[in-house]
Amino acid sequence: MERLFAPWRIRYILAPKYEGCIFCDFPKQDRDKENLILYRGKKTFIMMNRYPYNPGHVLVSPYRHVAELSELEMDEKVELIENIDLIIEAIRRAMNPDGFNVGLNIGKVAGAGMEAHLHFHVVPRWNGDTSFMPVFADVQVVPEALEETYDKLKEAIESIKRDEK
Repeated sequence: MERLFAPWRIRYILAPKYEGCIFCDFPKQDRDKENLILYRGKKTFIMMNRYPYNPGHVLVSPYRHVAELSELEMDEKVELIENIDLIIEAIRRAMNPDGFNVGLNIGKVAGAGMEAHLHFHVVPRWNGDTSFMPVFADVQVVPEALEETYDKLKEAIESIKRDEK
């Protein structure tokens, strides 16, 4: 049997579990970099996943605490899609992936870790990447530190916003 070493997992396993809702609480704090919040819209925001499947794995969420798409108002739905589009373009500029997975897990059985607060996952993919590892071997391979990825994506978002003006 081949073994793969995944020291990042122990940080996740041993870390104290956050008691509140990160999607409600983190945007209220003035610590965007620490909380990995990349961008704030009027109704939704973009934050990095602290335990990513791949570098650049981000979450796009409404500020409002809702669990179902049907609970969102139309302006929230529109901004969610606009911010998914924004982060895909930012990841393309900063990281040049070959593709993306964009997904929404509704309910615990579907894999929602925070099932009470809806959020989309945007995961960049590269030909030959190993993102299948967390599913099949409970192993993750992330070749870049979160802080470096945060800085790249933050700059790419700011560049896009400058270009829009």
